Amino acid sequence: MRIDLEGFGKAYGGVPVLRDVSFSLRGGRVHGLLGENGAGKSTLLKAVCGAVAPDTGRVLLDGRPISIGSPRDALRHGFALISQELALVPALTVLDNVYLGRWRNRLGWRTRAADARAFAELAERTGFDLDPGALVRDLPLAAQQQVEILRALASGAKVIGMDEPTALLTKTETDRLLAVIRQLAAEGAAVVLISHFLEEVLSVCDDVTVLRDGRHVITGPAADQTPDSLVRHMVGRPLDVFFPDPAPVAEAAPVVLRARDVRRGAAVRGVSLDIRAGEIVGVAGLVGSGRSETLRAIFGADHRDGGEVELEGRPLPPGSPPASMRAGLAMVPESRKEQGLVLGRSVRENIALASLGSRQLAGFVRGGAEGRAAGAMLGDLDVRGSDLAGPVWTLSGGNQQKVLFGKWLLDRPKVLLVDEPTRGVDVAAKSQIHRLLVDLAADGMGVLMVSSEVEEVLGLAHRVLVMRHGRVVGEFARGEVTREQVLALAFADTPSPTAAPATPPEGRP
Repeated sequence: MRIDLEGFGKAYGGVPVLRDVSFSLRGGRVHGLLGENGAGKSTLLKAVCGAVAPDTGRVLLDGRPISIGSPRDALRHGFALISQELALVPALTVLDNVYLGRWRNRLGWRTRAADARAFAELAERTGFDLDPGALVRDLPLAAQQQVEILRALASGAKVIGMDEPTALLTKTETDRLLAVIRQLAAEGAAVVLISHFLEEVLSVCDDVTVLRDGRHVITGPAADQTPDSLVRHMVGRPLDVFFPDPAPVAEAAPVVLRARDVRRGAAVRGVSLDIRAGEIVGVAGLVGSGRSETLRAIFGADHRDGGEVELEGRPLPPGSPPASMRAGLAMVPESRKEQGLVLGRSVRENIALASLGSRQLAGFVRGGAEGRAAGAMLGDLDVRGSDLAGPVWTLSGGNQQKVLFGKWLLDRPKVLLVDEPTRGVDVAAKSQIHRLLVDLAADGMGVLMVSSEVEEVLGLAHRVLVMRHGRVVGEFARGEVTREQVLALAFADTPSPTAAPATPPEGRP
């Protein structure tokens, strides 16, 4: 099987996203599609699979032009897309979502037992541990991603596009999915994989294509590439992918955020921590360890069951984000699409959303001041691909993430809580966000950062906290812990003897 993509072009609001892109895919091979955020990768997959209408371009299947005007057309030709934006029905069960629109029936009546048997076979094949009767809305994001993957596989597609399928998965889940991808290719499918994890791409892909600024740069064997060569093709220059060293925390730096015995259901079971001005504290742990829930409880997005939070010595009430924001606390959430941005509104409106009160006169927003402030923030964060009036959903994932940071930085908080700061962004945007966090701390802001990437925590933080089962089970000073020690502590059933607390800062209880 051969699939030729010829002359694909697409523009949004006059801004070109794809510019005459052409290359070929083959059945039985895994094809990596790489590029910076905004390079056109996701748009190309959506155009090929009928989710968006290209301005130009056609698909040839074994030399025959085929018409794909909708996702239904794509499925009819054997094309399926697993998009970054999950397309699930939250009120339905896992089983219903996997077989949505393809439920087995007899004489017009659904045979749920047949669906259940097929689901069990599919779950065993992938190794995904999902309850078919669970409601999708009750699942964490990583499990919802697995449902999307199972739905695409259940369609029996022979051309499968996967857009960042491992971004929400643990290492074990990622390994299982990569094994499934190899198995699909061995069975004759053509799998297109978009991923910002370059080592992952090189480990599983047979071929790679790189896009830059909407244009085709290279297509060739993955074996001919290295992470460094791929980065050069993606950004057009060598890129320093190492973490910038944070500036030392001043000895006299005061504690700006203090949390004591914070509790929230079974997820957060008595977390205590301090953040000093100019300090980056990183939180590591497995999905379900209580990392994100701790940030949400501190900020007030979730009502605390107990414990105290103080900002510069003033107590913050439980369950009140407005009070936290007025005091100078900000939070960049885990999911920019579901928790952080209003995708249908403009870039300007999104950046200004968290600080409307500072630009109001007699209850009315001063549009000129808002536009100037938002425009300046766009420039500071190097947001590309749209003007202030354009809807934020048209931006790439990396640029959306920068807008999300800009939303909270416009009124310069005293402490920034950041949950997964670089999830789903490319290496160039990741480098920019790392530099941003280090610069914010150097200017005196306190930063509490959660990340699933242990290397990111170790590379940026002055202190590292490890969480397990809703508790902090280890604390380390910068440079005093390895990735292996963090993972051992995160997985352990009892505290590790290596988890000696870091020396507390002077004046800290």
